[in-house]
Amino acid sequence: MERWNHQICQGKAAFRPYQNLHIYLVEGVVAKEEEGALGEDYLGNWVEQNSSFLFFSAPSKEKVCELLRTRRDLKLIEEHCFTYEEWQGSRLQAVKIDHFLLLPPWERAEPGEAEQIIILDPGVVFGTGIHPTTQDCLRALAHVFNRAPVFTVLDFGTGSGILALAAAFLGAESVLGVDLNALAVKTAKTNVMLNHLENVIKVVEGDVLAFADEPADLVTANIHYELMTTLIEKAGFRSKGWLILSGLMRSQVRDIKTRLENHRLRIIREWDHEGTWYTLLVKSD
Repeated sequence: MERWNHQICQGKAAFRPYQNLHIYLVEGVVAKEEEGALGEDYLGNWVEQNSSFLFFSAPSKEKVCELLRTRRDLKLIEEHCFTYEEWQGSRLQAVKIDHFLLLPPWERAEPGEAEQIIILDPGVVFGTGIHPTTQDCLRALAHVFNRAPVFTVLDFGTGSGILALAAAFLGAESVLGVDLNALAVKTAKTNVMLNHLENVIKVVEGDVLAFADEPADLVTANIHYELMTTLIEKAGFRSKGWLILSGLMRSQVRDIKTRLENHRLRIIREWDHEGTWYTLLVKSD
């Protein structure tokens, strides 16, 4: 309890609930070294192919235009304003999943008996814990850790870092979170810091395919179907003791099951949300 109170107090001092998000879509890629000139209201840059989505907590068009004057190859395409709830799809509040209690850094809550607090600030990336695939991945993690020794974990498509954090709290000694999106990596690193898990979790920016051969007792992969099919064909990925595969829809999960069976991987348990989203817990022999 003492550690939990310390976490909350630190978070309350440094974080406040988000209000409105001001988003500027820029044609072209804004470099990391240029972000420092975007002011104190700047939240981050979501890069999608040759576009940059610049997020701010207050109107900042002038800051964006200043940048564009120095980078003639950049062009402002659109600007939008959303409430934070509109952007995330719901109000960010405490969420209980299995024995985890996901808590924004500005909220307070009394944990129940045997509940594990995870301080989670998703920022502007997606990973609040409300999506059914995230919740089922958390249930799958708890299922594995209750039944087998797990010391090293890979978290592919780490997003806000929620699954990496859960694995560390469940007892993993070393967790590597990987995401191709720089803003997701920045967000996950913040959450690692908020939970004081810097000695357990490392978060890196990169293509998960480059990390398929990394040794691990367990891999969580809540990722796109196309990427998952490529990973399954890699012997290094299949050789992990446990695989948690998620983010799959009904037609996709049928194909993934066939691929797993072709490689003689056993599906230990399956979760589904209303027959739409599927999560598989897989064991290699």
